[in-house]
Amino acid sequence: MNRSELVASLADRAGVTRKDADAVLGAFAETVGEIVAKGDEKVTIPGFLTFERTHRAARTARNPQTGEPIQIPAGYSVKVSAGSKLKEAARGK
Repeated sequence: MNRSELVASLADRAGVTRKDADAVLGAFAETVGEIVAKGDEKVTIPGFLTFERTHRAARTARNPQTGEPIQIPAGYSVKVSAGSKLKEAARGK
């Protein structure tokens, strides 16, 4: 499912226009992005998803073409965890 299909489905289920559903989806993505960028708190939708910023330590890797070791600097990543209801849905329950 791509974004336009998701927006259409949300609009149908919520009984709103596609434009309104797209605006809400965009606002949700921006809000989650801002909170995760700050890194001081998680975004949790109980039973569905949790978004969290994590720190990745510096490490040594290998260039797959040459085999030379390269240094990858420390940085941040995003951890997304599925909640219990989403896990049950994936199992077909």
